[in-house]
Formats: sequence, C-alpha cells, structure tokens
Amino acid sequence: MREYWGNRLFRIGAIIALIGWTPLLGIILLASIGLWPDPNPNPIGPGLLFFLTFGPAVVCLGLGVLQVWRARGQRGA
Repeated sequence: MREYWGNRLFRIGAIIALIGWTPLLGIILLASIGLWPDPNPNPIGPGLLFFLTFGPAVVCLGLGVLQVWRARGQRGA
C-alpha cells in the first residue's frame, strides 16, 4: 500500500475524493442514524460537489494504480 501512496496521481485522486465526497457521504450517514436535523435531506451543494469530483478522482486513482502496477512489473522482470 505504501507504493500507492508514493504515487503522485494516486495521492491527488485520494485528496480530490476526500474533499469532494466526504460532505455528501457525511450527510447521508448522519441522516441515516438520526443525527441530521432533516430525516430526508436533499443536499444540492454537496451532491453537485460529489458529481463534479467523482470522475477526476476515479481517473487519477486509476492512473496511479496503473503506474504502480507497471513499475512493479518492470522491477520484477
């Protein structure tokens, strides 16, 4: 796992995911356990943030994983 965190694209993807996905997922979690004031929230802002950051985060994470796999394959050969 250290190899992945050493890759710059993987770290960027993880940071984008953390910043973009945490607000919406936090609201969903808090509403499901009853700690959010509205039991049926409609969080437009966090939903748009999730929508806009999902693609770039997944692409960066995927490219980072591919780079680590390729580097690992070249070291083994």
